[in-house]
Amino acid sequence: MLLLDNSAWARLASDRLDGERAQEVGEWMHDMQLATCLPFLLEAGYSARSGGERAIMMSELARLPRIEIDRDVERHALEAQRELAEVGHHRLAPADVVIAACAHTAGMGVLHYDGDYDVLAEHTSLEFDSEWLAPPGAL
Repeated sequence: MLLLDNSAWARLASDRLDGERAQEVGEWMHDMQLATCLPFLLEAGYSARSGGERAIMMSELARLPRIEIDRDVERHALEAQRELAEVGHHRLAPADVVIAACAHTAGMGVLHYDGDYDVLAEHTSLEFDSEWLAPPGAL
């Protein structure tokens, strides 16, 4: 199971995304193999172009499993930020740190198109699969 990041969600409709990959992600959604969390939902809602578009998108996303932010997620996110600071990478987007902490706590990977997740996987104690939607630079 993978946790969605907005960097992947926003690019699913890209005409540069390989059709087979887009179909695979669609199947994952249908099979409930993708999940959401609050930081992702807020980013996705922020990127909606209208209230109507947001309502449709949130209705679609509400069907997916949702990972809650609890004390363990908070603790892991703060620890990851501390670890990043020790190696000079503490300026990563806070939402990405929380999403990675949610994935770690739930034993999931993250579907993204954002190099921050590779930095988080490499330089913190968070354990999650960093799953690129497409190869870096392809979209």
